[in-house]
Amino acid sequence: MPAVDRLAEEHVDHRFKGLPPDADGLTVGELAGQRRNVFTGGFTTPLLTLSGPALEHNLQALGVYSERHGLAFAPHGKTTMAPRLFARQLEYGAWGITVAVPHQVRVCRAFGVRRVFLANELVDAAALRWLAAELAADPDFRLVCYVDSVRGVALMEDALAEAPRPVDVVVELAAGGPTETGVRTGVRTDTEVLEVAEAAARARSLRLVGIAGYEAQVPSASPATVTAWLRRLVRLAAELDEAGRFADADEIVVSAGGSEWFDAVAEVFAEIPELSAPVLKLLRAGAYVSHDHGHYERLTPFNRVPEEGGLEPAFRLWAQVVSRPTDGEAFVNAGKRDVSYDLALPVVHVVRSAADGTERTAAGITVTALSDQHAWLRTGPGSTPLEVGDWVGLGLAHPCTVFEKWPMIPVVERDGTVTDYVRTFF
Repeated sequence: MPAVDRLAEEHVDHRFKGLPPDADGLTVGELAGQRRNVFTGGFTTPLLTLSGPALEHNLQALGVYSERHGLAFAPHGKTTMAPRLFARQLEYGAWGITVAVPHQVRVCRAFGVRRVFLANELVDAAALRWLAAELAADPDFRLVCYVDSVRGVALMEDALAEAPRPVDVVVELAAGGPTETGVRTGVRTDTEVLEVAEAAARARSLRLVGIAGYEAQVPSASPATVTAWLRRLVRLAAELDEAGRFADADEIVVSAGGSEWFDAVAEVFAEIPELSAPVLKLLRAGAYVSHDHGHYERLTPFNRVPEEGGLEPAFRLWAQVVSRPTDGEAFVNAGKRDVSYDLALPVVHVVRSAADGTERTAAGITVTALSDQHAWLRTGPGSTPLEVGDWVGLGLAHPCTVFEKWPMIPVVERDGTVTDYVRTFF
């Protein structure tokens, strides 16, 4: 049985907040088979849910988009750290899964992912020794990771001295210039790109196969500045190829593309000239799988090219009103432990009456602050009525900081029936 299918054999217990207390001892598969309803099936608040129809729509949307534009797709798994969702992404044609740190590579391998793109320079000797052993144990496993310094290349070379085959690496191009701060990792100048590439090409334990970066970090990102940076990435790929730096590569990897600019990536990568080996044009968007309310809802490229498709927010966080101390405020039992807040506060979308289960659109209710376990709601004249015990449905921004707070997430149909559970590993 594939490892991802064995997730259904895990037993439900106190580790998984929001799940029905009377389900303790059942397996996840048994609980899913009961098809309980979120509102009547014993679930407790706060409770994060994922819309099954929205998930399916989003998985298909990026699969179709990538294929239409001739892009390989390695969605960023650090968004969800959910092997069941990895499996679905691979079913929809993903080349592999992108991750950020060694632990996430290990999760991918534990659940059978055969191609992993590590969007970071890996210099941890213990992790590199593990990687060498993993390469020795499975000839079908492929990992591609960043290098962004000559020093990093040297550290990798030392730790991988006994590796059975070289590790594929790509030079990471930074999104900013040599004096700019706040643009994260990567090589800053063209000269340094050539120096790091030369060091990697010489290393016996490494195989230089391409160049990559993250365009969303371009200062004052706009269609013009992002496109210019992507064209620089493509130009450097051609220059490195002309210099013979990819001589050992079976294919040349050129990679970019978060969830904000994949339209620009598609446009510029279509301009990649013929190189000495086939080019793997690798897109790495991750937040698309759940989308969100607020951040990516505003920034998704599908807003610029609506004829190409669209995404649907899949998250809804249900919390209950536990206090109504004044006419102008209410408190629900979900806070920083349960919701994202690094990019935006939650948005109140719907109120479900505790008295009769009717739902009404939230009007005039806003989240003004969060405590560890409470959200502060402001209400006013004419706002949707709120009573203690009512369920409040919240929309959330930034999937990366939502998934990490929930080790088990129910997947629901439009009527609230739970059909599956997503297990995360952060």
